[in-house]
Amino acid sequence: MVTTTEIALLVLALALLFGAYRIIKTVKPLIVNAIVGVIILLVANFVGLGVSITPIAVLVCAVGGVPGAVLVILLSYLDIAFAGMLAPLASLAVA
Repeated sequence: MVTTTEIALLVLALALLFGAYRIIKTVKPLIVNAIVGVIILLVANFVGLGVSITPIAVLVCAVGGVPGAVLVILLSYLDIAFAGMLAPLASLAVA
């Protein structure tokens, strides 16, 4: 015999399943965009655009996706940020 507790647990499980489906459906495009952005960053580094792969650059690409990767590449190309170092840090120190 089916009790009220079993029916309540079934309804709760179905509600949680439906909620998880909605969350995954909403987040999936963001995850794909982030992965594509990081791949674009890696390809730009491999091609030789002078993009320095730092945790900040990867974070910008992961959060911003493709537009974030384009922004990092553009800022690196213009030598504003994310550019590879041209001089070692020791030569920049003031004696």
